[in-house]
Amino acid sequence: MNVIKQICARIADHPMFMRVIITLIIINALLVGLETYSFIADRYGDFIYIADLVLLWIFTIEIAIRLIGAKSIGSFFRDPWSVFDFIIVLLSHLLIGSYYLTVLRIVRVLRVLRAISVIPSLRKMVNALLLTIPSMGTIMLLLGLFFYIYGVVGTTLFQDIAPEYFGTLHDSLLTLFQVITLESWASGVMRPILAEDPSSWWYFVTFILIGAFVIINLFVGVIVNNVEEAHREETPSPTDLKLAEVQKELAEIKALLKKTDQ
Repeated sequence: MNVIKQICARIADHPMFMRVIITLIIINALLVGLETYSFIADRYGDFIYIADLVLLWIFTIEIAIRLIGAKSIGSFFRDPWSVFDFIIVLLSHLLIGSYYLTVLRIVRVLRVLRAISVIPSLRKMVNALLLTIPSMGTIMLLLGLFFYIYGVVGTTLFQDIAPEYFGTLHDSLLTLFQVITLESWASGVMRPILAEDPSSWWYFVTFILIGAFVIINLFVGVIVNNVEEAHREETPSPTDLKLAEVQKELAEIKALLKKTDQ
């Protein structure tokens, strides 16, 4: 059993193993995409189905190799990305032949997300984004207050002028979401209102300045900061590298001393 465990561990850690899995995930993504075209699905549906089954069993074997090669079953399931891979493959097996074709297709396309777990750079990026969640909460609260205040003000000022945009509070909030994305905010929203109320420019200009240029950039700043922090955590510092070299040399010296004593 130990021999099988060692073989599986070597296979799971081999760079070629990950390259093959990444290639198969890409093929899986292409098959799922091709199936959305009705003329391809009608003509090659059976081939796509068989290819999908083959890929599913290859992914199952991959999970089994990683599970057997892990230090322990507990260590495998303590890794969130390993749990993610395991759940995606398990759901694919459970939904084979399901009458809920839409659910099955969604699970199949979720297999494409496994590219995140096997590509280190993508995994690092997602980990950095997860680190931003606590900070995002505070910024989202600030953004929510900002939207609410401007939504109430916009509804009060422009309800009669542009009821399609500011007729109710939820209409105003949806309009402000469009404005903050800078999508047709000037020609589509501001100009018609400006023609009726020339003093309304201050409302849109201040909203853009505060919302798009300040609060949204807070999101970007937090994300960039956490990406750099995640990169620093995964990249050893020169001091750590030097310490590792010293420890290695000390271990070699101790080994030589033991041989000399013998």
